[in-house]
Amino acid sequence: MRSAILLLLLSVVAPLRAQTVAPAKVTASVVRVFGPGVRVDTLVTSRGPILRAVRGDTLLGFATVREVRGKDQPITILVAVDRSGRILDVDILIYRESYGGEVAYESWRRQFRGRTVADSIRIGRPIRNISGATISTHAVTLGVRAALDDLATLRRAGTLP
Repeated sequence: MRSAILLLLLSVVAPLRAQTVAPAKVTASVVRVFGPGVRVDTLVTSRGPILRAVRGDTLLGFATVREVRGKDQPITILVAVDRSGRILDVDILIYRESYGGEVAYESWRRQFRGRTVADSIRIGRPIRNISGATISTHAVTLGVRAALDDLATLRRAGTLP
């Protein structure tokens, strides 16, 4: 089953500009967020590939892999939402900068959980900044906001249930 997920995820990772995310890393992130026994397929949409997570006949949610621009390097993130569009988690898949890696810490990422497209998602209120990682916190926060907006747009268009 793990190899099937890896093959499916290859089709998601391949279109990324930098093409540097290891499929095993995406798989581990999806399994961590949605739990063991998750099956994933890829929906090709106008907003890029979206991962659909299911267990049995139950839709668990969706995830999208994005690259945001840090100070000098891209930061690759995964944003996972439940069926209603509420953030389950944000994962930093690849952090390439020399400073600001604290954005990958659980204590900072947890601020996004439970938020929806209707919520304010910006640095200051309610998302706190990290001293020494200002550019990274802004980049990831904007990336999460854009991912939620795209998923909401796809839902309104009927592309996502």
